[in-house]
Amino acid sequence: MRQALVSALLEHTSDPAMCLLTGDLGFMALEPLRDALGDRFINAGVSEQNMLSVAAGMARSGMRPWVYSIAPFCYARPFEQIRNDVALHDLPVRIIANGGGYGYGVQGPSHHGIEDCAVMGCLQNMRVHVPAFDDDLGPLIAALTRDGRPGYLRLGRDERPEGVQPPPHAPFRLLHHGAAGLILALGPLAGVCWNALLRLPEEKRPELWCCCEMPRDAGDYPTELLRRAADAPWALVAEEHVATGGLGANFALALLESGFRPQRFVHRHALGYPGKRYGSQQYHRAECGLDVESIGACILELGRPS
Repeated sequence: MRQALVSALLEHTSDPAMCLLTGDLGFMALEPLRDALGDRFINAGVSEQNMLSVAAGMARSGMRPWVYSIAPFCYARPFEQIRNDVALHDLPVRIIANGGGYGYGVQGPSHHGIEDCAVMGCLQNMRVHVPAFDDDLGPLIAALTRDGRPGYLRLGRDERPEGVQPPPHAPFRLLHHGAAGLILALGPLAGVCWNALLRLPEEKRPELWCCCEMPRDAGDYPTELLRRAADAPWALVAEEHVATGGLGANFALALLESGFRPQRFVHRHALGYPGKRYGSQQYHRAECGLDVESIGACILELGRPS
């Protein structure tokens, strides 16, 4: 998604208030932004806490900063600065976190962002965005440019099935009709789930929904999604994020608060490192039951008569 991100941001570089700070990252990707922004492109070095405080100061003075780094380097390392300098003051600092989930694979846990949505989502005024497809970046960047609130943008990879065109970007959208059950997937995992269900016979395929903005309360969910999850034989939430503070826990609470009762509720999520090893993103997904094969097997299992 990095190239789609850069293309989307380039559309707004003529705004003199726009600036971008990077923590010594983004080489072979951000150069077009560097060239377009000139002095408004700042390499803050390996100094993420300072970078976020500088971005907050720039926002306070009327600039509209974007901050870019690997996910844990821009939400975990400078958390105090995000909480105190950005979120509490409701400043328009947009944090771009590359490689959400297990995206940085063999570089290990220090480079993985599997609890970021919970960490950022608990902050006042912060909105957490998890685009699923490259096409999402254009409208999402435009919306965040207009928005005066802080935002956290979790980047992954576009993993849509070959030859399909998803509906336009929205916080929630229906990607595939089906009667076998219902899946709600967070961001790029929607593409993984889409690939899994298309391998199955049509009568065994569930309905697939995608979430691209972490809700803050039950009212953020479409009533249609809540109702259809309750009416389906089963509802499955899939996310490359730990269970605590993730989409599954959030969705379950929204169902209860709204008075909907699913017939069966299943949550597939990041398990950390159960094998005490680390490897590629695909390795970690398979270990957590979040790869195409595991999701497909889970759908078939849920469809068997109890």
